[in-house]
Amino acid sequence: MSEIKPDEIYTTEEARDFLKVSESTIKRFLKRGIIKAYKVGGQHRIWGSEILKLVSPEIESKVYKAYKKVKDKTRKTIDKW
Repeated sequence: MSEIKPDEIYTTEEARDFLKVSESTIKRFLKRGIIKAYKVGGQHRIWGSEILKLVSPEIESKVYKAYKKVKDKTRKTIDKW
């Protein structure tokens, strides 16, 4: 498979192949706004830069920080019991 180019436009099938996720997962990403897309003729089109944002290490570190915050808050609540 070729590399993802930020300035190219991809279909949901191509994005699914790049991300190695199922059809339902890509639909969920689109519905929740995790991946921004444009609807053209009833089909979604996704910029390559959106796909790259999803797989970047920067996003992963943000997710970890959010997870750690929730985990710490839960731990404090349990300790109060």
